[in-house]
Amino acid sequence: MGETIQSVERAAGILRLLASGPRELGVAELARAMGLPKGTLHGILRTLVHVGFVEQDEITGKYRLGGTLLHLGSSYLDVNELRTRSLNWADALAGRSRESVWIGTLHEGEVLVVHHVFRPDDSMQVLQVGTLLPAHASALGKVLLAYDPYGEAEPRPLPAHTPRTLVTADDLAKELELVRGRGWAADVEELVEGEVSIAAPIRDRRAVTVGAIGVRGAVERLTTDGEPRIDVVSFVRDAARAITRDLSRS
Repeated sequence: MGETIQSVERAAGILRLLASGPRELGVAELARAMGLPKGTLHGILRTLVHVGFVEQDEITGKYRLGGTLLHLGSSYLDVNELRTRSLNWADALAGRSRESVWIGTLHEGEVLVVHHVFRPDDSMQVLQVGTLLPAHASALGKVLLAYDPYGEAEPRPLPAHTPRTLVTADDLAKELELVRGRGWAADVEELVEGEVSIAAPIRDRRAVTVGAIGVRGAVERLTTDGEPRIDVVSFVRDAARAITRDLSRS
């Protein structure tokens, strides 16, 4: 194993100590547990407080895990809970639609694919878990953007992936308004020529959209007269509602 950075190891040790119990810890307690001089410990704690990983109680002067770190941890748990709760419904959707099923969440303005079920046939397919999709050019992304309370259409031109990709903020804003009105999204050859995707939102117990589930397949299978097949839209929305119910009960 290569060399490690001592200050990072010490910071990680402090975070582990603060996470190991419900109570706050003072500098003296942390110094004894870490075997470090108080001066060294103060410097690391100041940095951890500055980035939001640790908070200091104004009255007692003791330290606890900060909101930023807790948010990062809950985001990890949310994604894993989303995937766990979605497994059976994703398999069922693949069986009903006879298409591949994708589940995604927003990640730095793109869609991170967290689960992928192959189309139930003998065709050659590649697992897409971990893939990043452009939000403006995919049904999953349109759903996530439409229901993102902090999202705003960017004024800069959006990259074109096919001649049908939405490339202006105005066009995207109109599309997202349509998505919110009907409760589902589609991309018809906007990401890949010859392919269509249809997606719907997954919400948690707070009614916050935490992900999206959708199908992707050939345009000739998923459209009728150039429009997404309404029966497949129903299958997708049924799956999204079922996962939402499971998350709401957790």
